[in-house]
Amino acid sequence: MRRLLRVFIVITALWSAYWFIAGYGLRNAITGWFDQQQDLGWQADFSDVATAGYPTHHMTRLINPALADPATGTAWSADWIEFESPAIWPGRQILRFADTPQRLSYFDQTATIEADALQAHLQLRPGVALVLEKMALTAGPWSITENSQALAAGGTLELLMEQTATPEAYNMAVRVDGFTPGDDLRNLMKSATSLPQAFDTLELDMVATFDKPWDRSALEQGRPQPVRIDLALAEAKWGELRLFATGGLDVDAQGIPTGEIAVKAENWRDMIAMANAAGALPDQAVDPVTRALNFLAGLGGNPNALDLQLNFRDGFVALGPLPLGPAPRLILR
Repeated sequence: MRRLLRVFIVITALWSAYWFIAGYGLRNAITGWFDQQQDLGWQADFSDVATAGYPTHHMTRLINPALADPATGTAWSADWIEFESPAIWPGRQILRFADTPQRLSYFDQTATIEADALQAHLQLRPGVALVLEKMALTAGPWSITENSQALAAGGTLELLMEQTATPEAYNMAVRVDGFTPGDDLRNLMKSATSLPQAFDTLELDMVATFDKPWDRSALEQGRPQPVRIDLALAEAKWGELRLFATGGLDVDAQGIPTGEIAVKAENWRDMIAMANAAGALPDQAVDPVTRALNFLAGLGGNPNALDLQLNFRDGFVALGPLPLGPAPRLILR
């Protein structure tokens, strides 16, 4: 019995020593990263740091963290952020964010984010580069506001990003339950007064290939840039409006996409009215566009459903035979 007790005491002492040494190293790695960003010209600071979780986990909480990248004009701040990992391996991190307001800025525009139980699960590959193998972001009820005006809100949020057999390619899935557009969007859609407050469905499933894997350099140097997007399905259902999309795009070094996205729209006439109310479709174009799309819908056998293709060519995008204008640049800042 005494021998077992001595063994237990020795194991406990060794584990305690390991826990404190590993916790000290993890804490220094987190705070040291902030120091490194300051050396690169960032604003990167916090007011205090605390460590807990003995004996099974390491939990490091930063109080009042703030990050700002002058090169991109992006800044973020919160009341606290917490890093938790199993004591045996720090590469499986859980990031918990404060339920109090967080602020995300881009130059002179600042959005306030509030979310219940917002957390990210990170699975990193062992090594100095800390390559991201898997990330899952979840949240309960959330909202985004700007100058006290609602931009968007939702009931729950689920985002998954998982590395494939090709290191630069990631499976991505997004699901938002109860997505509620902000006041600006609803005000633009003056003809959409019959639409419910929230979307019935908002989902995305795709594989995105980048010019390099996501690792620590994505924060310290530059974001990986998309070179290929394979869209398995994008689906939005808002009352009687339904929109489905699938297809693939190649993206060049300037962020210009080339490829095709197949689109199916139900109750597309309401979408035209909404686009006109939003100013995206001029008044003089409404009748010609409606006649052209009505003809194309008739070819499909269902006048209320429209099957078309978004064509991305030479920096421009067209919906079937209708030119829409310059294609958006797909560049991550």
